[in-house]
Formats: sequence, C-alpha cells, structure tokens
Amino acid sequence: MRLRIRHQTSYRYAVPANRAIQILRLTPRGHDGQFVVNWRIDVDQDCRLDASVDAFGDIIHTFTVDGPLEGLDIVAEGEVETQDTNGVIQGQVERLPAVVFLRDTALTKPNAAIRGLADEARSTAGANQVDILHTVMNSLRDRLEFRVEQTDSGTTAAEALTLGRGVCQDFTHIFLAAVRHLGIPARYVSGYLFHEDKPDDQEAGHAWAEALVDDLGWVAFDPANGISATEAYVRVAVGLDYLGAAPVRGARYGGGDETMQVAIVINKSVRRMSQHQAAP
Repeated sequence: MRLRIRHQTSYRYAVPANRAIQILRLTPRGHDGQFVVNWRIDVDQDCRLDASVDAFGDIIHTFTVDGPLEGLDIVAEGEVETQDTNGVIQGQVERLPAVVFLRDTALTKPNAAIRGLADEARSTAGANQVDILHTVMNSLRDRLEFRVEQTDSGTTAAEALTLGRGVCQDFTHIFLAAVRHLGIPARYVSGYLFHEDKPDDQEAGHAWAEALVDDLGWVAFDPANGISATEAYVRVAVGLDYLGAAPVRGARYGGGDETMQVAIVINKSVRRMSQHQAAP
C-alpha cells in the first residue's frame, strides 16, 4: 500500500512569543515492509532545521525561532510504501541492547492492578510469549474504554487503568508496563494509522507497542485496536514511553496562553504508470 500523509501542527499564542524551540520526531525510517518514497518538513518561520539521530535510531529535527511570534505552523508530509509483515519488524538497525526496554518510566510504572493483569494473562496463556502478549492486549480492551479528552500526555499507565478510559497512548503505556513486568522487553511506537473510512481530519497520530519475542524479534501490538500492525500502519519513532517518541515537543518564551491544533490527512496514493507500464 502506498500512503500519502500530511501532518500539520499549528500553535497560536495569546500574545506574541519571544522565542520557540521545537524537537520533531516526524520523519519515518525505512525497514522491511516500510519504504519511505519521499518526505519533507516545512516550518512557516525563517529557521534552520538541524537533523540528528537519537539513541533509539529516531530521526530528529530541531529548530529555534526568534520572535515576536503570533503562531507557528509545522507541516510534515510525504509518501510511504508499506507491506503487511504480520507485525514483525525486520531490517531495522537496533542501537540499544534489549535490556534497555525492560526499564520502567514514570508513565509506565506498574501498580498492583497492572501486575495482576499481567500475571493473570501469563497464567491463562501458558509459556508461549506470543500467546501471553495477545492475552495482555485483549485483556486491556476488556478493561479500558477508548475515550478522548479523558486523559492527557502526563497520565500514567496506573492512572489510566484505574480510570478505565483513555486513548491509544494510555492503552500502550499499560501494555508496556504489564509485559515489562513479565520480563519481556517492550517499547512505545508513534506513527500513523490509515483508516479506510476516515482518511481526512485526524486530530492525532497513533501509538502502539513493540515487544521482543524469542525467535521472531520485535513484533508490533496495537492494544487500542486489538491487532498486530498491518500495512495500514506507518512507523515513525520509538521510545520507552510517549515522552521519548512524541512527534512534537518544545518550549517557548513568552506568548501567554497557547493553543495547539493538529490535522492529519492520510490517503492512498495512486502510482502513475510509466509509458512502459501502461496497458496496450
């Protein structure tokens, strides 16, 4: 599947800001099942985008803009070709040892309820890691309702499970906390999910998890939807939690109150046939 993606983040400030600093994880990487055809990032202010690669291998762009700034628009767009690999991630350079992905963070620290959920899944599924991971994933869908505007970027896995509601970020944090408790390395993934029936006007990207499975390698699990990743998923960045893989993070000086809007459009892209490919 070839997908064309446009991701716009718009900031508006109540009073002009003196300066803004942004860190962007908006550029997907290639691996088996994902080929980046073209990609670009545009900022509506005069600035220089500095590119680097973090410890996880994510492509990062940073920039600083001096004010006065009434607002700021950041657009990332391009085309990506994907193939269904049954969720298995191969051909990706791994920069860190697996033990790093057993580390708890403030957002993924398990409480008694999460540990109980994980232990119950292991007891039900037996010794097979894939069965355990699917059982954890399905258990979350039984205990957590997908609801927007109930949590925020600072909501922890324990808080979301107690609340019983959340978004893909919350499902993913609970999944990470549970499977790490079971000794399975796992990481947070940020990216995009193409919805056939709703390609326009998504207000956020998507988040899911990858777990390291014996004899298979890293395998993607989407606890919010109860499936492994398919060709409809575009993988952008990984981290230990949301904060380590957030598409856009930054700081500003001045500006008073701030509003942020996100608009994401994902469509299937139709390839143009060359003269040699054209049917007679």
